Amino acid sequence: MLTSATTQLRFVKPSFAMRAIVWLMSKRKSPFEPTAPAFEAQIAARKLPTDAPMPEKFRGKFTIDEWEAAGQRVVTLHPKGGPGVWHMLYFHGGGFVLPMFKEHWPLVEAMVDRLGVSVSVPLYEVVPESTAQRQDELADAAFANIAQTHDPARIILNGDSAGGHMALSLALRLAKAGGPQPAKLALFAPWLDLTMADPAIKPVEEHDIMLKIEPLRAMGQMLAGHRDAGSADCSPLYTAKEDLAALPPTRIWTGRHDLFIIDSRTFAAKLSDAGVDAKLYEYEGAPHVFMAIVPTREAKDCLGLLGDFLAE
Repeated sequence: MLTSATTQLRFVKPSFAMRAIVWLMSKRKSPFEPTAPAFEAQIAARKLPTDAPMPEKFRGKFTIDEWEAAGQRVVTLHPKGGPGVWHMLYFHGGGFVLPMFKEHWPLVEAMVDRLGVSVSVPLYEVVPESTAQRQDELADAAFANIAQTHDPARIILNGDSAGGHMALSLALRLAKAGGPQPAKLALFAPWLDLTMADPAIKPVEEHDIMLKIEPLRAMGQMLAGHRDAGSADCSPLYTAKEDLAALPPTRIWTGRHDLFIIDSRTFAAKLSDAGVDAKLYEYEGAPHVFMAIVPTREAKDCLGLLGDFLAE
């Protein structure tokens, strides 16, 4: 089912479970207001949000380390038998403005269970109450801390949505710095262009039950601050070819009912053109960050492919 040299359509139809859960999700209110003015008013009026607490059952199921990097909290889950051969640094999504969702914890749990990896989850400060700089400081410090005790050749960076942006941006900064490098990069529905500039995104919007273009652009500007949101500094989609070439092997997973599918295709092609070992896996009818719907065939396939990637 290859559709290009770098892209593979995994399933031509969504599973029954996926369709049923997506229908239920479509009946719930999105965490983001649908227009830029409404979203900005929502953020202006809110109380500072807090991370969804880690399920208490994890304390009996995993070995847990809780630590700080750049003055911000990080939680590491190890398999009960001891640290995994691979250590994953995982950044959760939420448009840079929302903290850890309760839906992220089952995804982290599934990755530890099914892949046997250790997973560190930075619980980073969110904008606009904090800054992009603080988020980057945490990412840099968390990787440096892990690399002191774990072979970087067995560290993988991962993240979903805005967290995918954070994982990719960290990989690019590390490549420029020239120090220890992560061995692999995995991106779940990454947000690659804060400006959502490609007109091909618009036709996808009617199918995306979670994301809308207007509030995303407003979120992107909140993260960018005084910087140009369309610059490579803010939007990794526009990274120069020579900088992309320094990235490790990369895998991307995105649903076809996800606004970010268009930029994921463009980015996968750019990675391949830069000589990076890159593949994009697409899933028909799957919504944004579908892999967090862990009981579905699609999510299980995603984690299976991630396991294969680690075994390569």
